[in-house]
Amino acid sequence: MLTPQDDLPGHQTPGTFAQAGHGDPRFTERWWYTAHPLDGRPLILDVGFGYYPNRGVMDAFAGVTVGRTQFNFRASRRLGANPLELAVGPLRLDIAQGQRLHRLALRDNASGIAFELDFEASFPAAQEKQSRRERDGAVEEDLARVAQFGRWRGWLQVNGERHAVEPASWWGQRDRSWGIRSEMRTDWAAPPMQTHKKFFWTWSMFQTPSMGASIFLKEREPGQPYYLSGAEFQRLPDGSVRHREVASVAHELQWADDPLGQTIAAGEFTLGFADGGSRLIRVEALPARYYLKGGLYGGWGGWNHGDDKGAYAEAHDAWNLDDPLTRERARTLGDHVVRVSVDGETGIGISEYGVAAGYPKYPLPQKQPAL
Repeated sequence: MLTPQDDLPGHQTPGTFAQAGHGDPRFTERWWYTAHPLDGRPLILDVGFGYYPNRGVMDAFAGVTVGRTQFNFRASRRLGANPLELAVGPLRLDIAQGQRLHRLALRDNASGIAFELDFEASFPAAQEKQSRRERDGAVEEDLARVAQFGRWRGWLQVNGERHAVEPASWWGQRDRSWGIRSEMRTDWAAPPMQTHKKFFWTWSMFQTPSMGASIFLKEREPGQPYYLSGAEFQRLPDGSVRHREVASVAHELQWADDPLGQTIAAGEFTLGFADGGSRLIRVEALPARYYLKGGLYGGWGGWNHGDDKGAYAEAHDAWNLDDPLTRERARTLGDHVVRVSVDGETGIGISEYGVAAGYPKYPLPQKQPAL
């Protein structure tokens, strides 16, 4: 199908913009953002977009956790003649300056969430190592990802309360990914659900005024990663920024005795770098956490990423995070805000994590699902 975007530069194949790569329906481009106040109030905003050119669909979500309530907005549209417009219903993303300034807005809608926000980069973007996996000779995942730290400016309204957002007091992070993405199917309403065994994983982003470090770690035995990617940026006294690649990660986590799911309490990450240096990062879990089921990660109520819901569809809900059934369905995958301590500086960040049954460390959380 020919669209107006075909007059623009950027084609990567002999096909039109309506088709990506070799036509694999799993081909996905995603944009993801989080924002949270530096003072540690129990508040976090998550926003994400998914573009599925070979399915003809774009979906998006925005969600806010305030205290023990999580508010969710989800929407989907068919691409039609405007496949590259990053807008789904009232939710829009504008890339004002690549890797420097992104603008997000959610107009009034029935979810009670609305905002106009600018993400301003605080460190350069870091490209993660390619994530490529095969199973029985078939490509299961072949994904590129970029991570970046930033500050936020604008306003956020949720459940009738308006929050002023300033760069000095609202920090966050974003990621951008594209390629063949493995599907996650963990929705109680769309069996069969995937099960997972014997691994620990974390995707975490930590920042202080002078440092930002991101890690993506997957391992079946402690200290033996089968995937590890990470980067550190440090702002030096002369204003320049030093970049180092993470070569190893050791972790010692303490877990909350949470009867409703996997929840960290505190911990330490020791990063080793290719230049021989190391960095100890201490984290303390804060109350704010956004469960990514609200954004359809793994599916929710029979709706999963990339599903064709018609010309336009939207949904919204509010979750009581102390309700056992809600937490059972929300599972583990989420963005958990943590206080960060590094070399006398304090900061903030988020951690995604999970431990699957059979991993020989951290037995306490293994009674709950890892994703």
